[in-house]
Amino acid sequence: MKKIGILFGMEDTFPQAFIDRVNSKNEKGIIAEAVSIDKVIQNKDGEYAVIIDRISQDVPFYRAYLKNAALTGTNVINNPFWWSADDKFFNNALADKLGAPLPNTVILPSAEHPTDTTGKSFRNLKYPMDWEAIFEYIGFPAYMKPYAGGGWKNVYRLENRDEFWDVHKETGQLVMMLQEEIVFTEYFRVYCLGCKAVKIMQYEPRNPHHLRYVIDGPSVDKKLLATIKDYTLRLCKGLGYDFNTVEFAVSDGIPYAIDFGNPAPDAELTSVGEENFEWVVEEAAKMAIAAAKKQKPGKMNLTWGTFIKDAASDQ
Repeated sequence: MKKIGILFGMEDTFPQAFIDRVNSKNEKGIIAEAVSIDKVIQNKDGEYAVIIDRISQDVPFYRAYLKNAALTGTNVINNPFWWSADDKFFNNALADKLGAPLPNTVILPSAEHPTDTTGKSFRNLKYPMDWEAIFEYIGFPAYMKPYAGGGWKNVYRLENRDEFWDVHKETGQLVMMLQEEIVFTEYFRVYCLGCKAVKIMQYEPRNPHHLRYVIDGPSVDKKLLATIKDYTLRLCKGLGYDFNTVEFAVSDGIPYAIDFGNPAPDAELTSVGEENFEWVVEEAAKMAIAAAKKQKPGKMNLTWGTFIKDAASDQ
């Protein structure tokens, strides 16, 4: 019997719906359940063929558990090693190599010294930095956001340099990105599962959270949708994320990738809406079942993106 587990936290609707959907398909030798952990011993586990990870970004203990499970043969979705290694600034740089349009972006040193460091720790950092070139490259208005993390936390829209200096001081030890504002006429949030199944959803990020997914929105140009799908697949395959969302802001007909490293994207019924929820549940169930069938006990079963695979093949 191969078991598919789901590891989750505050979510109410998606985890149980996923479990019920997998089990309703009555695949011989495959069952789904909520992950249950009573101990974690090094290099011993193997209870689950597949685990869908929805929470380890917030619980380091779970991340360590999942890495150990992967070592013993579990296909963890998403790959916990890559999830621990990547960040939004690197993802931007990789997306640029993959040919997706992006807003101009720079990374900034933290306003405050990290704990247990002093000015002496930053002798390789030129002071002052070339702020003139940075501001010229980005322009204003601009957005400041953490280089790692998500959930729209600590995201600021800045009108000018004075606001930049005031806000940057408030960010403390956070390492922030400064990003060009894309004034958009259309915005999309795109689900991609298994680096294959794509669901393009009209989205309005300026609305309250529960009203951001647009129901019965205006018609969208088919060529634009095809381009968005192409960029979505390029990004997800490059990163190796089997469960991800990509956000695009469209300006002058060009879809700019705004946010595309969301390995535990919102899937709650109350926020995504019934139609989108049904799609995510069904495609996640099919993806997990396919992964369980392919899983080889005791082997490495993780998904690695083309960036990692190409780098390894060049050695």
